[in-house]
Amino acid sequence: MAGDVDTLTQRSSHAATSPVIETASGRVRGITSDGVHVFKGIPYGASTAGANRFMPPRKPEPWAGVREAVAYAGRSPQAPAAQQRPELATVWGPVDTLLVGEDCLTLHVWTPGLDDAKRPVMVWLHGGAFSYGSANSPRYDSIRLAQRNDIVVVAVNHRLNIFGHLDLSQVGGERFAQSGNAGVLDLVAALEWVREHVQRFGGDPANVTIFGQSGGGGKVSALMAMPRAKGLFHKAIIQSGASVRFAERERTTRLADAVLKHLGLGADQVEALQALPLERLQEAVVPAQATLPRPRQPLLDRYNFGPVIDGSVLPAQPFDPGAPALSDNIPLMIGGTKDESAIFLAPDDEVWNRAVTEAGLSERLAKVAGSATSDLVAWYKRRDPAASPSDRLITMLSMSNFHVRSLLLAERKAARGKAPVWMYSFDWETPAFGGRLKSSHSVEVPFVFDTLHVIGEGHRRPGAQTLADRVSKTWATFARNGDPANDLLPAWPTYTAERRSTMVLDDECRIVGDPDGEVRPAWSKVAAG
Repeated sequence: MAGDVDTLTQRSSHAATSPVIETASGRVRGITSDGVHVFKGIPYGASTAGANRFMPPRKPEPWAGVREAVAYAGRSPQAPAAQQRPELATVWGPVDTLLVGEDCLTLHVWTPGLDDAKRPVMVWLHGGAFSYGSANSPRYDSIRLAQRNDIVVVAVNHRLNIFGHLDLSQVGGERFAQSGNAGVLDLVAALEWVREHVQRFGGDPANVTIFGQSGGGGKVSALMAMPRAKGLFHKAIIQSGASVRFAERERTTRLADAVLKHLGLGADQVEALQALPLERLQEAVVPAQATLPRPRQPLLDRYNFGPVIDGSVLPAQPFDPGAPALSDNIPLMIGGTKDESAIFLAPDDEVWNRAVTEAGLSERLAKVAGSATSDLVAWYKRRDPAASPSDRLITMLSMSNFHVRSLLLAERKAARGKAPVWMYSFDWETPAFGGRLKSSHSVEVPFVFDTLHVIGEGHRRPGAQTLADRVSKTWATFARNGDPANDLLPAWPTYTAERRSTMVLDDECRIVGDPDGEVRPAWSKVAAG
């Protein structure tokens, strides 16, 4: 009898640590860690290779038995990432080194309970400018975010760069009509999977928040303007990646022509692209983009291989000239880091060593701000008289490359007067590399996921975990209620044209009204071209 009890105990323990869930395609077995059930690499779509390349996503092939879902899987072929200093390669933690491949439509799920609790669901869209990155980074591990806030987190892999956004519609005909938006159609398929399955993982399909950083914020922006995504999510968070505009057909067709020319193919050989080795396609990414002219509105037109305004999947520009009525019912939290551009300017030795001169500052800014340069330089020098020209350059390029788009998107969304908007600024500065990175792009991500333990030791300082507690709880609270207010923050008013209230997230969190208000109109004018 005792042996029978021991056997039952072992089976119960194994079931608790190796939960199995039935999906529409077959059963998956996960693992339980720190009280959270984790399922990695679940297919939500079929392989995108061969005849499926450039096509809308298809349902995954069913499988027999139980599929192991205990390791990350699904990393789209990558375009080259932005150049950076070698010593910065792992500053945000270990990087994803999985082999790339076209069987990349996978997602990961973290849940505190496989029950009927109907927890809020947060769907993470990774960064990488629609061109690189994956959902497999250790900084996105959601055990603590899920467990400490009693929510379900889903992270999505999908097609990127030339594989997700090569617009062949004008050269390949109706069969390729949606090729330019295949990558964002993958996201719709993932959200449809969530709607169908998340209740089996303890989540509420009627309370889904999409959130993303950098290119992931661009993905959130796109989904807010896509009719096919209507009803698949109910709240949105855009981190350092507001997208006001995407590429239009004239530009994307020119890019497709350049790809074909680089590969030595004629317009009547489009289908041959589906049979090429993926490495050959990847080789065309950089030279094809080099043939394109400067965009009409370079501060707003951000992506070459990205979503396409095609009149169908994306009927119109998402937030230009105004916010889409399609997302009137979606509460939005939006913001960025104070010094976004510090990481992108890090490879520049003159900036890294804080050796930029006043003349050099004006010369660099003029390439972006044109006739507004002298007024902008004078204003920032008055505001920050002790800051070096290098630091002021970082501040100004952070505005031109990121903040101005967040401000435009937020004010246009708020102007609809339908769902509330909350604006934040993450100002906490990393001590890494003597403080040279300041509050740079991506610095907030491990605070959101509560994964400070995976980033470099030199990137942490006393008090960081307290801020991570606040930030992760704030993101989860917004996902639960559509309002970020919680007992760890001061009162947070919504963003309006009159007050432009912005929550500063730092060692001491506070509300600021209309930061940079005196130069905001000038930057908006520069962005408009």
